[in-house]
Amino acid sequence: MTLPSGHSASHLETIAERIRTDFEARNDARDEALRRSRELTRLCATAIRASHRNEWDTARELLAQADAVAGGIREALTPYPDLLHAGYTQDALKELVEAHATLALASGAPVPEPETLGVTYPAYLNGLCEAASEMRRRCLDELRRGDTAEAERLLQAMDEVYDVLVTFDFPDAITGGLRRRVDQLRSVLERTRGDLTNSLRQDRLIRALHDFEERIGNE
Repeated sequence: MTLPSGHSASHLETIAERIRTDFEARNDARDEALRRSRELTRLCATAIRASHRNEWDTARELLAQADAVAGGIREALTPYPDLLHAGYTQDALKELVEAHATLALASGAPVPEPETLGVTYPAYLNGLCEAASEMRRRCLDELRRGDTAEAERLLQAMDEVYDVLVTFDFPDAITGGLRRRVDQLRSVLERTRGDLTNSLRQDRLIRALHDFEERIGNE
């Protein structure tokens, strides 16, 4: 093949080598981001499970580790914004939001802001949505323990999150598929509301029967 005038094989090889070096560094960064993303997801899932068991100190310790891993991901991918905004990376950061928001909602603390967590707005909203869905499990646990007041508080927290998220009427390309998750949250919310309503009715019925038995016994 005859190279165009002004070009030489050595010139093209120099360009190719520069590109190859960039690709190798980018590939290494991608592999490391994938590894850390898996670690981040694991830490967040474990922290959520610990919160459901009311092991708050363990959950917070795991979240501190998750924050450090997330910071490492952001630092490693600073030269490669496209990798930072890749699906697997954003999914892992969404899990970080979910874990933080789950602990906050469960304990009644303020939910951390996206800037504090160092995440994009789509990752934040989707993580918050999934955290609200996580409250169903905790709500049912409270009902089994007989703490209907706490179950009502958790349902209200779910309601508040849903009321905020449902206002984000933007294309999925902007929100990261938020609409689908909000639809799922609405379904979870209604099932939880039904479970809580049935439990409250049952409690009232039991109290009414108990009062009736006491009146009969005193007559």
